[in-house]
Parts: sequence; C-alpha cells; structure tokens
Amino acid sequence: MKLKVISIGKDRSGLFAPGVEEYAGRLQHYTKTTLVELPESKNLSAEGEATLGKLGERDVLVALDERGRALSSVELSQWLAKQLQGGRDLAFAIGGDEGLAPAVREKAALVLSLSRMTLPHRLARLVLLEQVYRAFTLVRGEPYHK
Repeated sequence: MKLKVISIGKDRSGLFAPGVEEYAGRLQHYTKTTLVELPESKNLSAEGEATLGKLGERDVLVALDERGRALSSVELSQWLAKQLQGGRDLAFAIGGDEGLAPAVREKAALVLSLSRMTLPHRLARLVLLEQVYRAFTLVRGEPYHK
C-alpha cells in the first residue's frame, strides 16, 4: 500500500510543517507516504480537477470534509485494515480555503470529517497524518509513540 495526501495550498505560517514532516516520516515505517501540495486557485472546479488529476488507478480516495463521516481512531484503524487487505493505495484529499470541489467528494470512497468544527486546511493535514499514524499503530498492535 502507498499513501498519498493531496492538499491545496502551502503552510505560509510555518506552524504546521514541522509536525506534518514528523508524522509523514513516521508513516514511512509502515507505507510509502507522499505529500502533494497543489497551488491555490480562485476556481474551486480547477482545484478539484487538479486534485483528481493526482490520483492513480489503484487509489482509494478519501475526501476530508466537515460534513463527512466522523470516525473514532479505532474505527479509522479498522477501515484502514480493510484497505490494507484489499491491496489498494490510499489518497486523502484536503481542500483549500473554500473546501473541496463537489467532483472530489462525489468520487470519494469515504468522505471523512476530522471534526464537526471547521479546521484550517493546514491544521487538518497535520491532524490527518497523526490519526493515520495512530491507525497504523493500532492495526499492528504497536504502542503509540509520542
């Protein structure tokens, strides 16, 4: 399995990038992890097309959206375990300031909410990577390393 996180825009504040890199590095122990940053656009449809253009044939798309399905850490690990058994790759899509284009949500196998609250997309990327790392430790029965 390969893991790809496709996100719109960059962390201009510098606050979240160190945490993102830390968890992306930790995830390399479990799966090849790639971070894809796409430029922001004033056109939501263009962002959606760019996001969908980064998907591979084997990718199972997970769209992050506050209106999506809320899973506990254990539920996410169980979902991840099923994907591992299926031998597919995972691609998580995080929208920019305006969220995700409808076309991305429609193509997703899972629309996932990290919180009922709206999170800045840069923070959402950090939270997502931490939770995916946690899910892998749960699937493997390993202790969570802080």
